[in-house]
Amino acid sequence: MDQLALLFVLLLGALVSVPVGDRFGLPAPVLMTLFGIVLAVADFVPDVNIPPELILPGLLPPLLYAAVRRTSWRQFAANIRPIFLLAVALVFVTTVCVAFVANAIVPGLSIAAAVALGALVAPPDPVAATAVAGQLGLPRRLVSILEGEGLFNDVTAIVLYHVAIAAVVSGSFSPWRAGLDFLLSAVVALAVGLALGWGANKLMDVLGDATLQIGLTLLVPYASYVLAEELHGSGVLAVLTTALFIAEYATDADDVMTRLAGYTFWDIVDTLVTGVAFGLIGLELHNALRTASGRWGELLGWAAAIVGVVVVVRLVWLLPATWLTKRLHARRDYDEEIPTSWRETIVMWWSGMRGVASVALALAIPLKTDDGSAFPDRDEIVFIAFGVIMATLVLQGLTLPWLVKRLGVRADTDREKEVEKELAVRAAKAARRRLKEIEQVEELPEDVTEQMLRRAFEIGFRISPDVAEDERREGHEKRMRRLKRLRRIQQEMLSAARHEVLAARSEPGADPEIVDRVLRHLDVRSLR
Repeated sequence: MDQLALLFVLLLGALVSVPVGDRFGLPAPVLMTLFGIVLAVADFVPDVNIPPELILPGLLPPLLYAAVRRTSWRQFAANIRPIFLLAVALVFVTTVCVAFVANAIVPGLSIAAAVALGALVAPPDPVAATAVAGQLGLPRRLVSILEGEGLFNDVTAIVLYHVAIAAVVSGSFSPWRAGLDFLLSAVVALAVGLALGWGANKLMDVLGDATLQIGLTLLVPYASYVLAEELHGSGVLAVLTTALFIAEYATDADDVMTRLAGYTFWDIVDTLVTGVAFGLIGLELHNALRTASGRWGELLGWAAAIVGVVVVVRLVWLLPATWLTKRLHARRDYDEEIPTSWRETIVMWWSGMRGVASVALALAIPLKTDDGSAFPDRDEIVFIAFGVIMATLVLQGLTLPWLVKRLGVRADTDREKEVEKELAVRAAKAARRRLKEIEQVEELPEDVTEQMLRRAFEIGFRISPDVAEDERREGHEKRMRRLKRLRRIQQEMLSAARHEVLAARSEPGADPEIVDRVLRHLDVRSLR
């Protein structure tokens, strides 16, 4: 099996892992990691030879962009305190604690190298957390915080990592210089992200076509990451800024086809890239196995100690941080999305799985320093990092569904239905307001007005049947049953039309482009 065949195997595994995970109640990313481990120990599977410096820019931009599409700037701003405590403060604290313990237990490991180890194992993986949490029916407030933490903690960790690596390679370290680099990295990333987001928004208006617009959304995250990195900014923060800008300002409410096609396209990209990313995590196990040759006991002991630090620090930090955040929110006029019980806090604690970023940073550690000597304890750092990744991702990922079920942490479905009902009412009222505006400039027959008023009500009713009183609901349900019957018949008629058009595609002299154009019209008609 060569490298290209291995890639296709991972892509196929990414697709198959989704229904298998749904069938057995297991997260697809964890299954892909286990699949990668199986491939790593198979004799016929080659070693993965991907340059470490290409892993982050190759995998993170589309994954981050896909994750941001599920959130918004308003949601992030509403959770700024808990996200800051987790994505910035906790990353710093975890890095310091891991560095302290690693420096104490690993003979000869320098402070700077220990900080590099701490930085690369500190950030929970955004893809793992959202993929796992999204399948478990958790309260939206928990998913929002986990998404926000996962999206922004890589920014902090990667900057700390680069500062520590530079200190090891050069042999010198300046706290002031490190702080300035951190600030400049953030400023450059924000500037690049906003500029590319604004430019992409304008370019989408020029492109017009849905296919071209969606293609642009695939290119922009990569451009944002690479440009920010070239200017010595944070590529991760630049991608997040660009994605948030586009999500906030590039949405046309009437551009139905682009929106539907975009959802489908990014669902496919997210599934495939996530599967490949976590499959690579498992495949990279061969590096750790090669390092541990003859030293299993010693290295496993060090890795277990660091795993303990990472897991315990997150719990010890979350308990007072949650209490403090609640105290701060209690003084405000509105309720932000924070954990409301110790059970939810425990679920957040156990959701801290490491993944793609940690693997890429571990593999990107330089082989040599500026003076030509080998990077101190590089093999030991890589092995410990993989120990943390495997323990948190596989162990926590496999047991999180059981823990959630055991603790009874579930989304508030009544509240979700209430919000859905409120939005349905707003939608129906907006439709009625627009009808009144039309009546002021156009003369509509009475029967047309009455029919349009019913249609306006049905807009909300189809979203949430609870918007109607019992009697009106019963009447509308009868009309809906009749409408469904008519739609079923219409769909069967359209299906017959599509079959006829498709059959014409194979006839002698048929123009496939014209056939596809007619078929596209029928497909759009089927969505109405």
